[in-house]
This record gives sequence, C-alpha cells and structure tokens, in this order.
Amino acid sequence: MTKNRIIVTSVVLEDRSKADVARDYGVSSRWVHTLVRRYLEGGWDAIEPRSRRPKSSPTKTKPEIEAEILRLRRELTAQGQDAGPHTIHFHFHLSTRFDTVPSVATIWRILDRHDLITPQPRKRPRSSYTRFQAELPNETWQSDFTHWHLADSTGVEILTFLDDHSRLALSVTANRVTTGQIVVADFRRNIQEYGPPASTLTDNGLVFTTRVRGGKNAFENDLRLLGITQKNGRPNHPQTQGKVEPFQQTMKNWLAKQPPASTLAELQHHLDQFRDYYNTQRPHRSLARKTPAQAYSALGKAGPSGTVDGHWRIREDRVDATGSITLRYNSKLHHIGIGRAHKHTRVKVLVHDRHIRVIATTTGQLLRELILDPTRDYQPQKQQTPTPKSEGFVNHVLRHL
Repeated sequence: MTKNRIIVTSVVLEDRSKADVARDYGVSSRWVHTLVRRYLEGGWDAIEPRSRRPKSSPTKTKPEIEAEILRLRRELTAQGQDAGPHTIHFHFHLSTRFDTVPSVATIWRILDRHDLITPQPRKRPRSSYTRFQAELPNETWQSDFTHWHLADSTGVEILTFLDDHSRLALSVTANRVTTGQIVVADFRRNIQEYGPPASTLTDNGLVFTTRVRGGKNAFENDLRLLGITQKNGRPNHPQTQGKVEPFQQTMKNWLAKQPPASTLAELQHHLDQFRDYYNTQRPHRSLARKTPAQAYSALGKAGPSGTVDGHWRIREDRVDATGSITLRYNSKLHHIGIGRAHKHTRVKVLVHDRHIRVIATTTGQLLRELILDPTRDYQPQKQQTPTPKSEGFVNHVLRHL
C-alpha cells in the first residue's frame, strides 16, 4: 500500500483528524486535504502519483534532428572518426538540410539518452593537467613513430611530424622500418614546404638522438647546423610529447575502420587521406574549433634562433631532364639551370641567404654557384667566381654532413 493510501485510510476509515495524520506521516495538512478530496472525487486511482511532465514542449528537439544526430554518430563511428558532441555539432553546420543547429549540450543529452556516451570514471579531470602549447606555428615540431600491421600481419612503422601550436600534421609516412635516414629525409622535406622550426621535441629514440652514446646522428647534425634547438622528453614519460601521441592514437582508430592495406603504398594512401581530413576538415577542441590548417595559417611563423653561419639551409635534389633544379625562396619557386650534361645527377643544394651552391652528391664537384635573383623565375647558367666566404660556408657544411 502506498503512503498516499495509508494517509487517506487513516482519515476516511479511522476517522482521525487531518492534522494528526499530517503530523504522524510528516506531510502538510494541505496535502492531506488534497488527497482526501481526490479520493472522494475519483476513488483510489485519483490519489496515485501524477506525472509532472508538461502537456507540450515547444523547445523539444524535432524528431528529424534527433534522427540526424544518431545517423551522424553511426556514420562517424563507422569511419573511425571522432564522433563526440562537438564533432557532430560541427557537421550540422555543414548541412543545408536544417534551419537550426542543436547545441552541443542538446546533442550530448540525446546521445546519453540513447546510451551512446561512454563513461570514463578513471579519466583525470582536465584541471589536473598542466598543458603546454607553443605560441606560434613552427615554434616546436613534435615527432614520433608508431607500429602498425599490413593485411598479412607484416609489421610496419608510421613516422609523424606535427606542429605543436596548430596540431598540423606536417607529414605522416609509412615505412618498413623507421631509420635515421628516413627521419632526416622527412624533416628536410617539411623544411622545404613549411620553413625551418625554432625547435623540435622527440623522445630519446636512436633515430632522433645518439647523445647517450656520446655522439650525434644525422638528424642532430641538421638541427645544429640550422640553429634549431633540440628538445627530448624524459625516458618513459610519453606525456612530454603530448600532441603527437594523441594524434597517433586518433590515426590508429581511423585506420582500424578502413580496409586493411596490403602494401606500404596502400597504407600511405590511407595516411594521406587521414592527414587531409585531420588538417583541413576536423575541428579541434583545443584550437577553439578551428582546423589545424586554419590555426597554422592564422599567425606568423617562428624560426631558428641559432646563429650558425647566418641564415642557411641544406636540401637534396636531382637535376631534371632539362638540366635544372627548383628552389623555393620567399614562398616563390625558382628554376636554376645546371646544364643538360648533369641531368639526373643527385645534388646537395647549400643555401646561404641568396647565395647558392649546387654540389654533386657522389663526387663533391661544384656544379653551380650563384646569387639568386628573386625577380626572375629562371636563373640562367652563369660562371661565377667563388668567394672566400662561400668556400668557408660550404666546407663547414660538408664537414658535418
């Protein structure tokens, strides 16, 4: 018997006073009067608890919007993408089917009502983290590699370079094994496209540093010669690489939803797709819902603070069939004539401000030296006399390559 029935029974059948019953059962006299009146008018059913739900709810989310939220959740999850309320809210903004966009809180409540929110009771609160973020693009590049498997269970490795400020994935490459040469090659390609960073942040893997062995590897030599500060995290403390490690986990979640790649080329195709999506389409919560590409292009770029022989860089290239190589200066691509006699020759290009020297990689022969004319797209062949300064510059570089 419910409490309401006991109260009514005490008044109607036992003929007790309403005040005494209210005092004994810890309710107000007005509530006792209300229950008795309801009983006399409608019987026992009338005193059962009534729903407080409003008869109408003008602000209730429309069924078609709720269905779209659930559809987006399923679709994003199947694609291996983030499918949280913020991402679903972003995709609603891209849709032209609806005049209104539900708030993030509304999306969260709908997902929770359908048991689509995964509890994380052991997750540390955000307030407990001390977060670091570079103030400018190219202020710090983080790098790391992680393991993956092809369709036949062959183990491969994926190397990533990530800009700390914007989370822009500078490069993501698949390799049988990540070697020091591969790290240097990817690093130099990124410098060609994005300019040199002020610093790098990696773990203590031998492809990044050999200082524990008392020496320097090719990656460390490039950093030192370009005046780039090298930072390494504490051993067994992956939280130091706090941008690239979560990126790799997000990447793996996405790869797990794709058809297994049979070859490195197929895996690289998947990685290129993911990198494009991550950089240009996926909004990032820590970037005020901007994409990494938007955050990277929003501010000026930092650069090396070192002063090793002025501002210079090194790159590797191959003379094309027309006898030329290309070089980007101040975001503009220039063609430099070397001569058809040297076509397909691998070369090292040593750039000191606008002073350029092109050296054959295998023989060390100086193929071309010039002062770049930034007003001309093509730099025709001209015989120039090397200067003592340039000789000292190239000798210094070659000693450390």
